[in-house]
Amino acid sequence: MNAFRRLALPLALLAGLLAVPASPSAAAGEDIADRLRAIPGMTITEERPATAPYRFFVLAYTQPADHRKPSAGTFQQRLTLLHKDAARPMVLHTTGYNVPVRVFRSEPARLVDGNQISVEQRFFTPSRPASENWSKLNVWQAATDHHRLVTALKPLYAAKWISTGASKGGMTSVYHRRFYPSDVDGTVAYVAPNDVIAREDSAYDEFFTQVGDAACRKALDDVQVEALKRRAEFVPRYEAWAAAGGYTFSIVKSADRAFEFMVNGTTWAFWQYGSASDCAGVPPVTATSDVIWDWMDNVYGASSNTDQGVTGFVPYYYQAGTQLGYPLVDLPHLAKLQKYRGQDVARSYVPASIPMWFNPVTMIDVDLWVKLSGRNLLFVYGQNDPWGAEPFQTGIGTRDSYSYTAPGANHGANIGALVTSEKDSATSALLRWAGVTPSLAGPSYVPDLDDYNPALDRKLNPVR
Repeated sequence: MNAFRRLALPLALLAGLLAVPASPSAAAGEDIADRLRAIPGMTITEERPATAPYRFFVLAYTQPADHRKPSAGTFQQRLTLLHKDAARPMVLHTTGYNVPVRVFRSEPARLVDGNQISVEQRFFTPSRPASENWSKLNVWQAATDHHRLVTALKPLYAAKWISTGASKGGMTSVYHRRFYPSDVDGTVAYVAPNDVIAREDSAYDEFFTQVGDAACRKALDDVQVEALKRRAEFVPRYEAWAAAGGYTFSIVKSADRAFEFMVNGTTWAFWQYGSASDCAGVPPVTATSDVIWDWMDNVYGASSNTDQGVTGFVPYYYQAGTQLGYPLVDLPHLAKLQKYRGQDVARSYVPASIPMWFNPVTMIDVDLWVKLSGRNLLFVYGQNDPWGAEPFQTGIGTRDSYSYTAPGANHGANIGALVTSEKDSATSALLRWAGVTPSLAGPSYVPDLDDYNPALDRKLNPVR
């Protein structure tokens, strides 16, 4: 009897997590909030105002900390729902990071005139298991989080599903398809890098020899060199700035190291967030230290390498250092001035107390799936975005899939930035996958819903 009682609780938990949720559909006209509450494991945290006819909910969904061992505990995964009509298509927006708790439509949600759920990546606060077993932060566990959400919500939203995301969110949408290819009817992955061989980063080095014009590239190289030449002045300045603002450097280990990493990353950040029109604002080597410092702060963000700037992104750096890969740019023009050459890697942004081992097979597996079995995939890149130097590429087995590059665009590239023929092709594919009849007018632009840019709104985004 005692043995049975000891087994009863874990078995009950296992059954609850693995069971396919009962359909939340009910009598016609039942309020959407009531139908959401009927989903096992779903909680409405709050409902916020939204432009009619939309309703906006902040939700929490119970997920296993380890999908291979559901009895090992659970956590509450945060997500948001922008509901328009249960009969319209649903867009699954995977953030790859924290979820923005604000009303917005991703570009696919606007184009298909549909609903949208936006999901926080596991281990980003507050969607973090109490055990903090970091080995459970991997692409399969996250894909299975999304699979369970789709399974739970499909009885309510029975129309076509489209997944999407930008940057790491775009990568996450592809990883979800790798393991659960039938969960959605199509995927739009924006500015998603695909670092197949982590130690082979020459594509990034080549990118920085071609982006923009020669004069701009030289100006960026020169200001980096000048900044490191003034290290003896800038590092004490950085330390004083940090002390005044309550910033610390325990993760990166020192202000000196954080400063060098900031200088390393300024050119990457310049092209990720800016454009060729910003070249005129690059300081000359004769500029004052105030001007150079302010420019670096504006382009890169002085707080980015502090504990306060890094901590929120430790889950990203952990994944980059264990599965995703992390670009190491050669920067030969800085070699003689660098004190920490080769150390500007993901491991340097993760607390030493968190163990990390890199698995080189994961990205090869995903890449092969895209090339041999991928279906209904749309990749959008920006011509001037360094993250696009190693893009996803279709292969001999890929079907009904497309990859386009927006001319002159940065990390905020989208379908709207493509040349007309490619924009029309991409939109047509998306509407076809979503089962939507094309409209000459298309859905209207609503500023309150459409001003969010998931690739650029997060200024502290990892820039390398």
